[in-house]
Amino acid sequence: MERIKKSHKFRFGTVGAASTTIDFGILFGLHTLGLSSIASNFASTSTAFILSFTANRHYTFQANSGNVKKQIALFLIVTLFGIWAIQPVIIYGVEAGIASFNYPEWLDLAIAKLIATGATLFWNYFFYSRVVFPENDRKSPLSGL
Repeated sequence: MERIKKSHKFRFGTVGAASTTIDFGILFGLHTLGLSSIASNFASTSTAFILSFTANRHYTFQANSGNVKKQIALFLIVTLFGIWAIQPVIIYGVEAGIASFNYPEWLDLAIAKLIATGATLFWNYFFYSRVVFPENDRKSPLSGL
């Protein structure tokens, strides 16, 4: 059982790295084109959301037997709260808190986004593993034997 949980964390990390790469790429691409930090973050996190649900359902938690409509609804609630409530508050607070250091604007945003991403990483794993994709929705590790 412990090995299964460790593999979930590894797969969650892999999916998270891919989603985060997409998130950051779109965020900085749009911001470079002149969109505000918050609008760029909204677009980038929305795109990463679609990848994240699909990959977490099928790859990370292998929760193919669960009710997909319920999973989407719960994933939406958990994820959107993280990316549209937690992240903007942290981004705004960190950018305001480090403004006096006179870093370049992109560095302020990068630092703020990294901190916000870390916070939502813990938030998401906790709720995905317990609420969105609970044990009873997952494929048994012995089913492939």
